[in-house]
Amino acid sequence: MMFNKRILSVALAFALVAVSGVSAAQTIDPATQAKLTELETRFKAADKNADGKLTLQEAKDGMPRIADAFSHIDIEKKGYVTLDQLRAVMIKNGG
Repeated sequence: MMFNKRILSVALAFALVAVSGVSAAQTIDPATQAKLTELETRFKAADKNADGKLTLQEAKDGMPRIADAFSHIDIEKKGYVTLDQLRAVMIKNGG
């Protein structure tokens, strides 16, 4: 019984995240959406090994402005940043 409640709570959490993501996307203006699309394109081009993570070297080679701010974005000091982190920074900073 406890296992089923846990599965249900995890499923509910995922559903809430999905719903909140949709509503957040609806509030993004077209200019910011265009910048986010460009960010994704540039991220994928800079992510040379296509692992979904941009190392400092990959950023230096393909996204120098990200490289300049790398230590501020990689707040957990993992040695890489993700597209989701970059999107969050862009949205937080108003596009």
